[in-house]
Amino acid sequence: MRRFFVRALVRPLALAAAATGIPLLYATPVAADSVVIGSFPIDVSASPWTVALSSRDRFGGTRAGQFCGGVVIGRTTVLTAAHCMGEDVLGVSPQRVGDLKVIANRTDLLSRGGQEIPVRAVRVSPDYDSRTNAEDYALLTLAEPLPQSSVIEMAAAGDPAYRPGTGAMVSGWGDLTGGGDYARSLRATRLHVLSDARCEKAYPNGAEGAYLARSMLCAGEPAGGHDACQGDSGGPLVAQGKLIGLVSWGSGCGRAQNPGVYTRVSEVVRARERSAGAAVPRDAR
Repeated sequence: MRRFFVRALVRPLALAAAATGIPLLYATPVAADSVVIGSFPIDVSASPWTVALSSRDRFGGTRAGQFCGGVVIGRTTVLTAAHCMGEDVLGVSPQRVGDLKVIANRTDLLSRGGQEIPVRAVRVSPDYDSRTNAEDYALLTLAEPLPQSSVIEMAAAGDPAYRPGTGAMVSGWGDLTGGGDYARSLRATRLHVLSDARCEKAYPNGAEGAYLARSMLCAGEPAGGHDACQGDSGGPLVAQGKLIGLVSWGSGCGRAQNPGVYTRVSEVVRARERSAGAAVPRDAR
């Protein structure tokens, strides 16, 4: 059984909320002592690479079908969490979600601004492990290109943006309080990259999950109160102007001793470099 708390909405709960008018619930229980996640409103122009993943068929129209976040890393390529594309979240395989879209350049989910672009193809990391949440990323190919100004650079291994203590920002439309209070407009919070030792201490392969430094990093504040939460999965953690993480999992939201865990984007960079190298014929190198 999955021990960690992933940060996507779950389709059956979302559909029930849409049908009954009850506020959307979170994917897995968040402890009652969860604190306010410390976010503030931002306009999407301040973070144009932040997009919402949407399916009104699966999640209803209350929040334009938003269920996860994503990041624009190429004009027709969006990076998100692999678990967002799982049947635990969607209820079916992503290939069977006929209206899977990316909502881009829109601050308020229910406004008419920005674009809603169909997803043409989904490729989940072949190394994704749903048991540990290692390599938690997927690549979405869009049917239409976004402007180059929406694209953010990914930080490769060794980039100073990964250094512990570096200031970072995470953005999304997720839970604001840990109690099912979902945002309609884009919000963000500031936090700091934490050391691997601090993250391993927080998640030592116990009941709340295991931190695996190769494919994960974590970020938060010593006193808690600043964190991603349910509905933010796949959204960007940005430091020094580069993408360093994707919202992945955590225990509760905003807890002092349980920082948020993110997919380490340098692993995505490494995998894409390997893939590109494999595609070059030997006599062309």
